[in-house]
Amino acid sequence: MPELPEVETTVRGLARFLDGERIARVTLNRADLRRPFPADLVQTLTGARVTGMGRRAKYGLIETDRERTMVFHLGMSGRWRIEPEKPDKHDHLVLETGSGHILALNDARRFGSVDLVETAALDSWGPFAALGPEPLGDGLTALHLHTAFAGRLAPVKQMLLDQTVVAGLGNIYVCEALFRSGIRPDKAAGKVSRAALERLVPAIRAVLSESIAAGGSTIKDYAQPSGELGYFAASWQVYGREGLACGCGAPILRFVQGGRSTFWCRKCQK
Repeated sequence: MPELPEVETTVRGLARFLDGERIARVTLNRADLRRPFPADLVQTLTGARVTGMGRRAKYGLIETDRERTMVFHLGMSGRWRIEPEKPDKHDHLVLETGSGHILALNDARRFGSVDLVETAALDSWGPFAALGPEPLGDGLTALHLHTAFAGRLAPVKQMLLDQTVVAGLGNIYVCEALFRSGIRPDKAAGKVSRAALERLVPAIRAVLSESIAAGGSTIKDYAQPSGELGYFAASWQVYGREGLACGCGAPILRFVQGGRSTFWCRKCQK
């Protein structure tokens, strides 16, 4: 599933072709993805001008002058294709701008979603209402994590994946951030020291920022809107490296937490 850096990369790629543009045509090639497209999607977006682009957690945001924002989630395999050479059977939503740019939301597995939300009510919209702070924003601090973790026996990795604690963090980047900050993933969150949390916050920011700069991590179907593959996977230090040597020489270990693979180094993470 595309994670925060992949969504951020997607939004930035789309912005070059959409931001400030008027949407001249909207084509739906099927009625639904994971759930039906909004009934008024075509009517609302046709003729609308895009006034801003953004991201919240793992959702992309396309704001318009109709006081409505199109919110998209890429699901398991979704991606946007920009100026595709030819149509694809999985191009389920196609936008054409006034200057002739064509952008197609392609989703082979159809686990993604598209919603229309009143722009002024975005923060209170159901999926956003309970989200924690953005990991690249000022709201994520060691104090915030210390308060959220206080008294909690749940593993620190599981707490970081809780979207009410931090918005948008996913499995890959939590594994990498915990490794960089020297925290074992199964440690009770409430027992992680304040000093360790002071290391963890910049580690989270660094691993996300580096991945965004690299275009994300390519897993199965993900590609940037340009069609290029993200290459941050080449920089993974623990994720997907079970049995390989850590920089310290010890083997990278793997176990399952909450149905997801966790990768870590017993020697480096305490």
